[in-house]
Amino acid sequence: MSWRCNFYVRKLIVNTILAWMMLASATVAPAWSQQAAQGALSYGAPLAFGMNPEQVSQVLGVPLSYVGGRPGDELLLAIPNVKGSALSIRSDGLYLQFRKGRLSGWKGDWGTIRP
Repeated sequence: MSWRCNFYVRKLIVNTILAWMMLASATVAPAWSQQAAQGALSYGAPLAFGMNPEQVSQVLGVPLSYVGGRPGDELLLAIPNVKGSALSIRSDGLYLQFRKGRLSGWKGDWGTIRP
């Protein structure tokens, strides 16, 4: 009779561990999906050379902050909006270089997490 009890206790432990793992993955999944959307540059619309600042802001879904440069030839910063997710650590921004009012380059990666 002891082997049956052992079997049921082991089964209970395994099922409990599996339930915890499923619960943990369900709470982490929204953070991963949000990062994936940001990694794809917001809703799948890619950045393209020649876009103006308003188009870039719309594609990224965040406002752009002025960093430096003359009007038209400026460096702007887009900071990702993590919407209060405690599991998502995002402090890096996406630096956008504009020449003659058009996007000429960018630096930064929203698709990776820094420890």
